[in-house]
Amino acid sequence: PWTYLAFENIQQQLGGSDCTINWKPILVGGVFNTVNPSVYASRENPIPSKAAYLRKDLSDWAEHSGIEIGWPAVFPVNSVKAMRGACWAIEKDVLINYARLVFSKYWGELQDISDDDVLRDLTESMGLDSSEFFEAISTKKYKDQLRTNTEELIERGGFGSPTIFLNGED
Repeated sequence: PWTYLAFENIQQQLGGSDCTINWKPILVGGVFNTVNPSVYASRENPIPSKAAYLRKDLSDWAEHSGIEIGWPAVFPVNSVKAMRGACWAIEKDVLINYARLVFSKYWGELQDISDDDVLRDLTESMGLDSSEFFEAISTKKYKDQLRTNTEELIERGGFGSPTIFLNGED
């Protein structure tokens, strides 16, 4: 959910500036598995007061940002198709709209973004060819791109999402 907040707030802050963002979709689970497995331990044994505050803090930030964030029944979700789709959307020059819809479907509408029907509806609502989308995300090209992005984040010292590098600095 924090990545959704960061994404939306960056869009609001940019507001017509000439800032360039080099978006690099990653698999956060791959990052957690490699460098931050403590995330899983905290999910298995949450500290009640910390969990309650996280939800309140998240709710406050979502309200401030003008977005809706709930807690999906499917959490964590297998986001690999959606994230390969983000790599594809970058090439199609539709990433902002695509990412906004994926985030909104999952965190706002609480839909399972690992479900092909959800992704099909999402891409078609954008006027994209869903057959082309599913064919593309099953190719080695997008599998490799997602893996490369994830490995690069880890190599640069990232340990979760969102991670933002400014002006190429780690």
